[in-house]
Amino acid sequence: MTRIETRQSLIKVGTDVIGSHGFNPTGSNTVLKTAGVPKGSFYYYFASKEDFGLAIIDEFAIAYNEKIDSFLSDTKVSPLQRIRNYLQNGLETINEGQCKRGCLIGTLGQELSSQNETFRVRLDQVFEGWKQQFGLCIQAAIDCGELSEDTDREQLSEFLLSGWQGAILRAKMHSSISPLQAFIDTTFDRVLITR
Repeated sequence: MTRIETRQSLIKVGTDVIGSHGFNPTGSNTVLKTAGVPKGSFYYYFASKEDFGLAIIDEFAIAYNEKIDSFLSDTKVSPLQRIRNYLQNGLETINEGQCKRGCLIGTLGQELSSQNETFRVRLDQVFEGWKQQFGLCIQAAIDCGELSEDTDREQLSEFLLSGWQGAILRAKMHSSISPLQAFIDTTFDRVLITR
């Protein structure tokens, strides 16, 4: 493999290992061994473990931004149905993983935001980007008359982001998708009230 391919392989393996075990407990040798890369060569690809963590966050954010966009920009369905489809897909994904893994960004945010300012800022930027994607979809719902014109787009976007992240955490802790289903049901029965 080329240097770039090896680096990408380490990021992919690191994403999986850190997603399961957390950032702090994950040692570079574990990642190297799992990726089949010679021991001791970690710093050839990354300046530090922090640099490695930021690379994982950036790669994950790019891929996940595309996933969210594929749902929330899907003009074949109404804006509120786009949000429902996105949440339902998340529920199905977590269910397939038997509720063992949640959102990588959420997991890292809980672990690292109080320990490392660089990580906190970067993770918050990712979350803010997701919130903006929700906001654009909510605005589309307002524009087409699905939601009232006096809907607080900012507040509703924050509710969807924070509430969903909390539901993911509860699903992991409870080993059940019931918190996710409760969030979806409550959101569409009581929060996203159509006109």
